[in-house]
Amino acid sequence: MRSWSIPAGHLFGVDVRIHLTFFLLPAFIFWNEYRANGSANGARDLALTGIILACVAAHEFGHIMAARRYGLVPKAMILLPLTGVTLFDEPQPANPVPAGLWKREIRLSMVGPLVNLGLAFLTAGIVTAVDPAISLWKWPFLLSRNLPSSLVWANLYLAILNCLPAYPTDGGRILRAIFSRKIEMSIATRRAVSISNAIAMVLMVAGLLSNDWLTMIGVIVFCAAQLEERALVFQSVLDNVSLEEVMLTDFATLSPADTLEDALDKAVHSLQDDFPVVRGSDMVGVISKQRILDTLRAEGNGYVQAVMNKIFEVSLRKETLGSAFRKLTARNSSIIPVVEDQRLVGIVTLQNLMHSMALLAESRKLRRGHPEQ
Repeated sequence: MRSWSIPAGHLFGVDVRIHLTFFLLPAFIFWNEYRANGSANGARDLALTGIILACVAAHEFGHIMAARRYGLVPKAMILLPLTGVTLFDEPQPANPVPAGLWKREIRLSMVGPLVNLGLAFLTAGIVTAVDPAISLWKWPFLLSRNLPSSLVWANLYLAILNCLPAYPTDGGRILRAIFSRKIEMSIATRRAVSISNAIAMVLMVAGLLSNDWLTMIGVIVFCAAQLEERALVFQSVLDNVSLEEVMLTDFATLSPADTLEDALDKAVHSLQDDFPVVRGSDMVGVISKQRILDTLRAEGNGYVQAVMNKIFEVSLRKETLGSAFRKLTARNSSIIPVVEDQRLVGIVTLQNLMHSMALLAESRKLRRGHPEQ
């Protein structure tokens, strides 16, 4: 998620990020305007990009608000020029998917296009009432020189395009939900992604022969499908791999009686960014390398006991990565001690967790490509 998107803040507790493909949009709009008219207006082109971004965000927040009614907790949202990808704190559903879940998926998928349709009719009414001279039916409909009309048509286009059966658009999600009635969700997702890739290639070729916007849409659909497939693989890793498979068993610890300078000296000779603090056989806290550095800079030398975090989560070695990840994010922590019979047997840090997840995800993709192994 982070490798191809940048943070754009938080809204209603949801981590909002913008996919890098969105930054192709202003350049694409500028180039189209310049090619068609021999000139372009950078400020208006950016305004049109902002309108499309706002419409996509409204579309996706419609999904989020509807999902909250079902008790789903949205963790993050990635905005693409055509659609969005929302990540929920929800384990993979059982196989086969219960009827209630795939029907819920269909209902949730319908919300996004309905939000855009509602916004289109609302803005059309407002534009017509404020200035009847503004033409809403003059081609091209999406044009930086007519931003009020573009606001109406951006919503209409998003509603129509999200009905395409190209996962992860809403039409693609409905298609996946229909597939999941009889096959596993992971297989249904891969089948929907394959169809999406085919549609993306058709759009890109059609765009080369007719309209550049079709090529742009094809590229966006392809990127979004890859993002969703990667998310599926990571979710599979989270739900099926236990901590004992990835935890660090050879790790450094600190004592509460260590000075911060001594702790920093130990940290210099360790690859760890986070350390459990142990007194005898009891774990009494956790502390990060950054916390040690910040305290030394601000207050000078002291003792680990005074600045360590005494409130922390622990996990059992049989727990899943998903369980550990939820504990890390719930407390905004970066280390989870792993215990067995109240004895510290390993640690999982956010750094090592993400590294392990990436390797495990790639391993599963390779195994899928070589079933005979």
